[in-house]
Amino acid sequence: MTQRNNQQIRDLVREDRVHRDLYVNPDVFDLEMDRIWSRAWIFVGHDSQVPNAGDFYATEIGREPVIMVRQTNGDVRVLHNRCAHKGAKLTGRPQGNCKGFRCPYHGWTYKLDGRLAGVPARKGYDNTPFDMKDPRFSLAPVAQADSYRGFVFATLDPNAPPLPEFLDDAAATLDNIADRAPEGEVEVAGPPLRYLHNCNWKMFVENLNDAMHPMVAHASVGNAARRYVAEQPEGTEYPPEAEIIFPFGSSYEFFDKMQVTALPHGHAYMGGELSIHSDYSAVPGYWDAMVKSYGEERTKKILSQNRHNTIFYPSFTAKDAIQAVRVCRPIAVDKTMIESWHFRLKGAPEQMLKRTILYSRLINSNASMVGPDDWDCYTRIQEGLVSDAKVWVDTSRGLGREEAVGDGRRKSFGTSDLSYRNQIQAWLEYMTDEVAA
Repeated sequence: MTQRNNQQIRDLVREDRVHRDLYVNPDVFDLEMDRIWSRAWIFVGHDSQVPNAGDFYATEIGREPVIMVRQTNGDVRVLHNRCAHKGAKLTGRPQGNCKGFRCPYHGWTYKLDGRLAGVPARKGYDNTPFDMKDPRFSLAPVAQADSYRGFVFATLDPNAPPLPEFLDDAAATLDNIADRAPEGEVEVAGPPLRYLHNCNWKMFVENLNDAMHPMVAHASVGNAARRYVAEQPEGTEYPPEAEIIFPFGSSYEFFDKMQVTALPHGHAYMGGELSIHSDYSAVPGYWDAMVKSYGEERTKKILSQNRHNTIFYPSFTAKDAIQAVRVCRPIAVDKTMIESWHFRLKGAPEQMLKRTILYSRLINSNASMVGPDDWDCYTRIQEGLVSDAKVWVDTSRGLGREEAVGDGRRKSFGTSDLSYRNQIQAWLEYMTDEVAA
């Protein structure tokens, strides 16, 4: 790999543009895995995925295989999925339950907390430095792991700031997802929808709050939905699919009114009170369940928050009004897996979960009416950026028109590139930090 010094990295970013190497250069991608994905707090999973002692969920932090596992005392730990002996992955299963872990190669066994429990033919280690109690022969925990409202994050960097500091005001989105449950908790509902994208991971994350593309990329589906409804007899009730699809054909003015808010660490969100989700029909019984738990005033406050795509840079995005998150997993410079996870609001009518899943199937899946539009655009960008005709990507929309709103937050009109520039600033800080050089 060709190493780049900090100045060479800085040369890839200008105030109003970025170099195409951020998206197409394999060496830059490798450096991102070392300096961003190994140092930021990365979403691992939700603790409801491992409800019982011995339950585990295997995933990755960047290129590092890890296991989230429930302990016998109820704690959730995140361990490296690597045998301390020869380095084999302990489990290739995505999830399951066990009393401990056993390496499939030489049979070393480990307790749920990672401590070495046993090795076959142990006499062979007599009179050697091997010591069962030596931590170097146990499974390594990640440098830091923490949970916020059940959402589990981990980082491979022991010097990373505490999770609440990293989340900043983005944490309010996770609060709102949980608070929308009459019982104050959510749980994962089944496996995710997985969608392989032929593009660099940043294209997906940048697109989340790109409000200039819906009116173009998604125009056909929005127009088709409107034509369908217009053709129905007068008085026909809108199908639930229509109110989900309609906002994707909204005007530039509508998205500008939503506004975009940039937060520290590359996080951002659109909307607040106004979003593409704020006019959904009421689900019978839900309001009453919420008022019973929170009272009318508190319920109104909870349901008035409608953030659109809160970005937790670099790894995932959450929708509070929909109770769904999408997880970004980089595979290669031009390959990214996107997972869409859905949450059940404890104590809420089952229709709330059905709407969440309907939204995701209509918008996020590879068989949806919207997601393939984005997939096509990402692929075209990835293929187009190899052209030598131009080597820069513009980021200038709304430049200089941001408004500082305190605590490191900035706000701008919805179709501004503010969220994009905010991510690039975080990218630059991670990639040029002298600790990582």
